[in-house]
Amino acid sequence: MSAKIVEIKTDDGIAECHFFNPPEKGKFPGAILYMDAFGIRPALCDMGERLASNGYNVLLPNLYYRSGPHKPFDPKTAFSGGPEKDRLMALYQSINNRLVMQDTASFLDFLENEATVLPRKFGCVGYCMGGPFALSAAGTFPGRIAAAASFHGARLATDQPDSPHLLAPKMRAGIYVGVAGIDANFSVDQRKKLEAALQSAGVTHAVEVYPGAKHGFAVPDTVGYDQAASEQHWQRLLHLYDENLRG
Repeated sequence: MSAKIVEIKTDDGIAECHFFNPPEKGKFPGAILYMDAFGIRPALCDMGERLASNGYNVLLPNLYYRSGPHKPFDPKTAFSGGPEKDRLMALYQSINNRLVMQDTASFLDFLENEATVLPRKFGCVGYCMGGPFALSAAGTFPGRIAAAASFHGARLATDQPDSPHLLAPKMRAGIYVGVAGIDANFSVDQRKKLEAALQSAGVTHAVEVYPGAKHGFAVPDTVGYDQAASEQHWQRLLHLYDENLRG
């Protein structure tokens, strides 16, 4: 397994990213892994490595780069209140769909120019906070994103003008949305609104509820981690990528 830290120039500065490559030599599809609110940490790097081990070049960007260096968070305690929650919320509120799509253009350019990455068709996946970024990327870069997945994502179908579901008519990617069965951040009404938008636009998609799973079920260091549901998420993600990025 090859892993390194790369610095990618964006319109607003330098984004530090982890870049994971498959163990075999050759050219492989590229994918962006959009982090959850807790930021870059060993658990997400492990996920990047696992995806890479299945034959993908994986870019894991620090989306909080505009705020400068920060101490890592413990996902099990960060939302408990006090200074840590305030610190986390300040970072969370420092980015939005527009800024991350602006950055994504630079991330895709990086992948396009890497010798080990197959050109043109890229994947993306987002967890929690990263979920809407993955779907927004599919609608913002329809000629480049061929597969996009969101797992226990929030704000996928809101009343805001930058809601990802509004981009459905522009999407050309295969879309998969894994929904936690227990998730106050993504209501049944939002799910129905998202499904209706994807269906109306003729987007190839699947929206699947993981019964009994809690918000955060796919990421190993979160309070809501569910090993069985997480393994199912890996099966769904790899199937989506194999179908849409290797053809």
